[in-house]
Amino acid sequence: MLEEKVEAVSALLKSISHPTRLMILCQLQDGAKTVGELQQVLQTTQANVSQHLTILRSQGVVSSRKEANFIYNRIGDQRVLTLINTLQDLFCQ
Repeated sequence: MLEEKVEAVSALLKSISHPTRLMILCQLQDGAKTVGELQQVLQTTQANVSQHLTILRSQGVVSSRKEANFIYNRIGDQRVLTLINTLQDLFCQ
């Protein structure tokens, strides 16, 4: 693997390695969700969810779309979705 690819993969893995961010990605596996929906499932504050989503967005892991008064977040990179599915198969069965 080229050094630049290794750096990119390392940055991606760092961005998803926090337990809250990993839980967010597990929730987004099934489709787009708002911050409020994620907050309820994760039982944390809206500010906390928003901070973690900001980190995931900065790495291109999560993308968002605005619909009326709601912003829906989803996994924006198919490779990340594949990774989360694989992690779930390996560790959650």
